[in-house]
This record gives sequence, structure tokens and C-alpha cells, in this order.
Amino acid sequence: MTDAAEAVESAIASRRAVRAFLPDPVEPALVRRILTVAAQAPSGTNMQPWKVRVIGPDSRARLEAGLLLALDSPDLPAAEEYRYYPESFREPYLSRRRKVGWDLYGLLGVKKGDVAGMQRQTVANLRFFDAPVALMVTIDRDLEIGSWLDLGMFVQNILIAAQGHGLNSCPQAIFARFHPVVRRELAIPENEVVVCGIAIGKVDPEAPANALVPEREPVEGFTTWLA
Repeated sequence: MTDAAEAVESAIASRRAVRAFLPDPVEPALVRRILTVAAQAPSGTNMQPWKVRVIGPDSRARLEAGLLLALDSPDLPAAEEYRYYPESFREPYLSRRRKVGWDLYGLLGVKKGDVAGMQRQTVANLRFFDAPVALMVTIDRDLEIGSWLDLGMFVQNILIAAQGHGLNSCPQAIFARFHPVVRRELAIPENEVVVCGIAIGKVDPEAPANALVPEREPVEGFTTWLA
């Protein structure tokens, strides 16, 4: 295997969602480089449908304060801007979802019915897990599923490019649930959908949550080989 192939495979295979970060700063030039590389993602007819806000300290302080105030607000919309998950889960997705959730909560010492423990993790999520870099990703509301596929490849490129530079990351769909607050604090117009946030920084190796390594299906579990 060539050095280039090994580097790419290593970045992909070592990437995982990190839920606690060290405070070490990341240079803005490196964030720009990661986004520049990520923008090489393919897109239908080169539409490049992705939009990113790099959230600076002042905007982030306002955003996080607004999100925490909204956490228990009765005015919070009951649903995200878009449906990420199915209305009801079936196998094998239900078992996978339950396992990764309880594996994470087990590492955090959160037992079933521990509402306060779950709330603490939600708060950490809304604070970008204290990562030094916080991004918000949006897409124009009038675009179709093909552009969402393109956006997914762009987001994956961000995660892999960050990994290649010795950084870690976590894509965060939770912000879609709080889209009115995100929209207000980051001046995002109504014609854009709040898709996800991305936390980037160096992993805190001592944090229990970062011991989570989700199981992956073997190739035989999702592949059909046709003659």
C-alpha cells in the first residue's frame, strides 16, 4: 500500500465522534485549509450546495447562552427543521441505535431514567463539547435530496481533513432541533435549513465519553456481490 493510500485509510478509519475536547486553540488558517480541502467534494453539476458559518467567540457566547435558555422552553419547536430519523425504528436500526446510546451513557455513568444525567449531556452537546472550533452547516431550503447527498460528502470531507491534520471532530444534528435560536443568533435567513453543527479540536483522552468505539457491520452485512 502506498503512503498516500495508508494516510487516507488511517484518517478514515481513526475518525470517530469525539464528545470532549482539550482547550488547545486551532489556528484560523488551518480551519480555512480544512474547508478548502472539503470543498473538493463532488456535487451534481458542480452546484456546491454547502454553506458554513465559522462561529467566533462573541457569536458563540450569544449562541450558547440562547441555546441553554431555550433548552426547557415551551416555545421550542417540537420537531427539527428536517426529519433525520424515521418516525418509528425497526431492526436492525433499533438495536444499533439503542446499543450505541446505552454504551455512551454507560461510560458517562448515566443510568436509565437519569433525566439529570441526560440533560447534562445535552448541555455539553449544545456547547459543542467545549471544542475550540465550532461550525454551523446550512443548505438552501429549495434544494432537493441530491444536493443533500452532496452536502453529506462535504461534511465527511471536513471530518476526514481535520483528522488528517491531527484534529478530531463531532458532527452534531442537535442544532436542527433548536433552529430558531441558531437562526436568530447567527443571522441565518429563513431560506436556509440549519443542518448540523461540527465541533473540531483535539480529543481529551481522559474523558470517559471518548472511550466509545461504535461497532461497525462487516462488509458481508451490507454488500451483495453480483456475478
